[in-house]
Amino acid sequence: MGRSSIVLGLAVLLLTGCAINRDIMFRTPRDFQFDTVSDTMRQDREFKIQPDDILSFRMYANDGFKMVDMVNEQNLSMTSTNRMQFYYTVYPDGHAKLPVVGDVQVGGLTVRQAEIMLEEQYATYYQKPFVLLNVSNRRVVVFPGGGGDAKVVALENSNTSLLEVLAKAGGVANRGNVHHVKLFRLEGDKRRVYQFDLSDIQNLAYADVVMQADDILYVQPKPEIARGVLQEITPLITLLTTTVLVLGIVRSFQ
Repeated sequence: MGRSSIVLGLAVLLLTGCAINRDIMFRTPRDFQFDTVSDTMRQDREFKIQPDDILSFRMYANDGFKMVDMVNEQNLSMTSTNRMQFYYTVYPDGHAKLPVVGDVQVGGLTVRQAEIMLEEQYATYYQKPFVLLNVSNRRVVVFPGGGGDAKVVALENSNTSLLEVLAKAGGVANRGNVHHVKLFRLEGDKRRVYQFDLSDIQNLAYADVVMQADDILYVQPKPEIARGVLQEITPLITLLTTTVLVLGIVRSFQ
């Protein structure tokens, strides 16, 4: 009866209060419906400007011959300088407030599309304007599958792929399960959830998906049941062994 109680107690502890694989996040039920990857998502080779992006803005006139000084200009006159660079935040509605032209809609545009649009806007005030834009605060959070490790990867290029981001994070960890690579992407007010199987060469197109700002890439860790059970029961075994040892010593004195 005593042995049965001990075994039952160990089983209850393992099933109810255990910490086995508590480092696995974002679990999904078997019938969870992941979002479908569209052809546009796979073929789009540039990221889009999004709310809260910080734009680095420079403008030249005469097809790049003169840098426009937005600070010292008087009555829209142009001065030449090599150090003028401005930073503007994209508002939640996708607009950015820029000099002279005011609020312009840049959200949802690629960097090149935004440059062309701004060149058309500034053509009213400057001769042959030449605009250079850069997004300076884009980043992706990557969980490579180790369980507790994560890295923030800056998107330095406009076409940084999923595979490139994973490589910058150090690659897939030893525990990483490439059959379950999840991508959490904010689209509008909803966070979309995609899942890729990168173990198959047929799914190489998913590895080329261009990452967007604030994406979360999560490689699901493989469960370590045996190791977790061992970690859980080791303190119990130690306690039980110590108790038996103490009882043996006490009985020996009796």
